[in-house]
Amino acid sequence: VNPKRDIQYFASIAAAGGAGKKDSNKGTLEDQIIQANPALEAFGNAKTVRNDNSSRFGKFIRIHFGTSGKLSSADIETYLLEKSRVTFQLKAERNYHIFFQILSNAKPELLDMLLITNNPYDYSYISQGEVTVASINDSEELLATDNAFDVLGFTPDEKMGVYKLIGAIMHYGNMKFKQKQREEQAEPDGTEAADKSAYLMGLNSADLQKGLCHPRVKVGNEYVTKGQGVDQVYYSLGALAKSV
Repeated sequence: VNPKRDIQYFASIAAAGGAGKKDSNKGTLEDQIIQANPALEAFGNAKTVRNDNSSRFGKFIRIHFGTSGKLSSADIETYLLEKSRVTFQLKAERNYHIFFQILSNAKPELLDMLLITNNPYDYSYISQGEVTVASINDSEELLATDNAFDVLGFTPDEKMGVYKLIGAIMHYGNMKFKQKQREEQAEPDGTEAADKSAYLMGLNSADLQKGLCHPRVKVGNEYVTKGQGVDQVYYSLGALAKSV
């Protein structure tokens, strides 16, 4: 059974029966159900050794019908996203599609807004494995993803907010740290990548770097600031990227 085809079938039947009501700012319910898929795949699918478009998360789709048998609503629950892929990929695999869709230059204004180039090798988090997939046109997929956001009712600001988070993750991977002389604590080794990622997330760059190098931890009933080594900082940075 192909869930994607099932959803398209139910949505088409509902649309044929005139069940769809269109919001002025987004598509019909049937359109939204169908367009949820490209949006989810952009952020949750990636190339693996065996599959160019492998889903790296679980999802449960619940479709509701009214007493007349017409489609009335739907909801999707997601589970267990493979977050480790955000910062590390095997040689024959690729990071999530959304990174490469943005770098495809199908919407050049995104590159300017995110302060990035269109070269994936400029960003360590997304270039450890493959950067292209023969069976996938990243330019076309970006347009499909962007259109899906519109159909789902995302405002322009909400869309830009999502894209900015993706850009911030790419800049996270370029942040560098070094060990202080005669100490076991880390300090920033340049601030360019931190400045860009902080700008995209609406943070203060100095606060971001301080939080990574000298996090506040709770000890008993009090909070204390502790210094971290270089390896610990990179671990924290990776955890931050995965959380975003």
